[in-house]
Amino acid sequence: MSCGKHHDTPCSEVLDRVYTYLDGELDSDRIAEIRKHLDECGPCLEEYGLEEAVKRLVAKHCGCDPVPQDLRSKVLTRIEQVRAEMAE
Repeated sequence: MSCGKHHDTPCSEVLDRVYTYLDGELDSDRIAEIRKHLDECGPCLEEYGLEEAVKRLVAKHCGCDPVPQDLRSKVLTRIEQVRAEMAE
């Protein structure tokens, strides 16, 4: 996905790192880069908002249950399918 505008951090890189960003697993420089990009890029912000909402929903309803090992893989696969559909 790309909004077509130039950014210091490309859209594809931001979207690839959304989960590590949401999990707080990036260093402060990387966090700042992604926040800056999201402030500038509506399509990525929209995608980020959707993924954050899904993650919160899963955490709320499955927070105390063990997560099936293949769940993350299935979710990421579906996100990639949606991205591909949106790019067409």
